[in-house]
Amino acid sequence: RFLALARESIASAEKFTVALSGGSTPRRLFSLLGTDPYQESVDWKRAHVFWADERAVPRDHPESNFKLAFDTFLSAVPIPTANIHRIKGEDGPDKAAKEYEDDLRSFFEIQGLPMFDLIILGIGEDGHTASLFSGSSALGETTRLALPVYPERSGTSRVTITLPVLNNAAHILFLASGHAKANIVAGVIGEGKTSGQYPAGLVNPAHGSLEWFIDKDAAAKLSLPR
Repeated sequence: RFLALARESIASAEKFTVALSGGSTPRRLFSLLGTDPYQESVDWKRAHVFWADERAVPRDHPESNFKLAFDTFLSAVPIPTANIHRIKGEDGPDKAAKEYEDDLRSFFEIQGLPMFDLIILGIGEDGHTASLFSGSSALGETTRLALPVYPERSGTSRVTITLPVLNNAAHILFLASGHAKANIVAGVIGEGKTSGQYPAGLVNPAHGSLEWFIDKDAAAKLSLPR
C-alpha cells in the first residue's frame, strides 16, 4: 500500500509526502522498505519524509522515531538529505514544535493545514496515536500544526502533529499487531469509540481515506462477518 500510494502521488503531483510513526509494528514495514526489491520501487528523490511525532531526545537516542526509520530504511534508500524533515527533539519540546510547524508551513507553502499524501500511525494500548493522549489539551487544538506534549504516564516529553493535520491527510494507515492491542482495536474499530478516551478514534480524514492493517492477534476481539 505504501508503494502504491507513493507511485500514485509522484505520478500525479511529482512528489510524495509521508509522515511516519515509531513503534514495533511500523518497524516491520520500514525494514521491508530498506530491502530489495522495495528500496528501488520508489523514486526517492521525489519523496519527502516527515514524522507524526517524536520524543524530546537526540536523533541517535534509542527511543528516537527518526533513528528507527533511519536505521531500518532511510539509510538504505537513495533519498536526498534535504527530503528528510525530522523533528529536532534535542532542542526541547517547545522549540522543536515551533521549528517543526515552521518547516511544515514553509514546505507546503500554506497558512492553513498541510495535506500529507500518507500518514502512518500506530495505536497504543491506551488508545493514543502519534503523541495524542487521552485527557491531553492537545486534543482540542484547532489552529496549531505541531505541539509540545508532556504525557503524565511517560517520563519523556514529546512533539506531535495535531488532529486537524491528521484529519486533513489524503490517506491514513493505522498499523496494529499483537494480542496486547486486541482490546483497543475492538474499541476503536468494532465499537466505533470516538471520544477523547481513545484519541485514535478521533482520527477521521475529512476528505481522505482511513485504512487499518492489523494482524490476526490484534483482530482477535473484533466481530467480523463470516
